[in-house]
Amino acid sequence: MRFGVNLGLLHPAVWSDVAVAADELGFESVWIPEHLVFTTDMADSAYPGAADGAPPVPPDTPLFDAPTFLAAIAARTHRIKLGTYVYLFGLRHPIIAARAFGTLDWISGGRALVGVGAGWLAAEWRAVELEFGSRGKRLDEAIEVAKRLWTEPVVDHHGRFYSFDNVVFAPKPVAQPHPPLLAGGEGAASLRRAVRLCDGWISMPHTLESATPQIEALHEQLELAGRDPAEFQTTVSAFGAPPAEIERFAALGVHRLIVRPAVRSRDAVRQLTEFADRYGVR
Repeated sequence: MRFGVNLGLLHPAVWSDVAVAADELGFESVWIPEHLVFTTDMADSAYPGAADGAPPVPPDTPLFDAPTFLAAIAARTHRIKLGTYVYLFGLRHPIIAARAFGTLDWISGGRALVGVGAGWLAAEWRAVELEFGSRGKRLDEAIEVAKRLWTEPVVDHHGRFYSFDNVVFAPKPVAQPHPPLLAGGEGAASLRRAVRLCDGWISMPHTLESATPQIEALHEQLELAGRDPAEFQTTVSAFGAPPAEIERFAALGVHRLIVRPAVRSRDAVRQLTEFADRYGVR
């Protein structure tokens, strides 16, 4: 089992230090959250993790450009992979998003993990003058464009949302054929996106019991598409999973658990070390 550390629930001031410790302790990856902007009016949000759809964060929550922050972490680490949990790829033109992650992958020597999602905050899309209702289709097209930019010498594209000719995109990413793309989301459309367009899937926070039907549904989609689950990165957020459940997650076909080993920012490195010892990370 690979263990990824969720940095997003800690104070951003300690993210880099915790990532360095995670690298030294043998964790596989670190993950940071991403939004482009919040607004004071989030009344029509549809956050999937809350029964009433209420947004989980206040609008003055500090936000950062995720690939830039991860590039800074890359400069201080050597082995650990660097992921977004998750990046709203469709909010940017795919040339811009592909350049950001291509740069991160190049700087880090091929360690980028591109977690992407369609998003849940309508006001965020309105703020950049994009239609919220078509966000899923926009994301699908953006993913397709980015993969071509990362792998083809010259790209012409004419789609519903993006159109351009004769684009040369260099340098290509270090990771081959491109940085792994993992689709976040719990609905059927998100699972189909992961299977059809991506290299893996990232769940919302789950217990073993609540993750099981989601993974079973994912495997049904993989079977229909003729894809091997062993070659597909199935990632589950399991912040509170005890050590005894790790083998059961693996038996379900989970390749990576995103965990929350630290709950107090000032004690984060110590708690991370204790987690590594308890779960046999090292």
